[in-house]
Amino acid sequence: MSIIPGMPSRRRATIAFSLLEVLIASAIFFMAVFTILALVSNSLRGARLLQAVEVDASMLAAELSATNKLSESVDNGDFGSEYRDFVWRRAITEVGTNGLFQVDFVVEHRPSHRQSIMSVLFYKPESAPAGGVKLGR
Repeated sequence: MSIIPGMPSRRRATIAFSLLEVLIASAIFFMAVFTILALVSNSLRGARLLQAVEVDASMLAAELSATNKLSESVDNGDFGSEYRDFVWRRAITEVGTNGLFQVDFVVEHRPSHRQSIMSVLFYKPESAPAGGVKLGR
């Protein structure tokens, strides 16, 4: 006890935080941190959705490379539900009598009319020449 009135005792002078105060401060801190993390996560997801999806003709070329025979033709189509706004065209022309074909791909984004163009050479010796007559034996 203090002898002088109004003076705190030595015991009261060494006041520290109670366990309850520390728990409340920790809860407030973690709520703020998790709120900030949720905002950052939502912002990143929104930015990812705003990115323009670019489709190139490499998947069409990969699909065509799996075939053994080619013939001169012109084809077109779309990519289905995966890329709804994109359509493709391809023209296959023989550039030599030895089975060398040039394939020209055009991928177009319908709303913006942006085009991606790619030409690929394929060597397919099993294919019939443009005249329809197979060379060799």
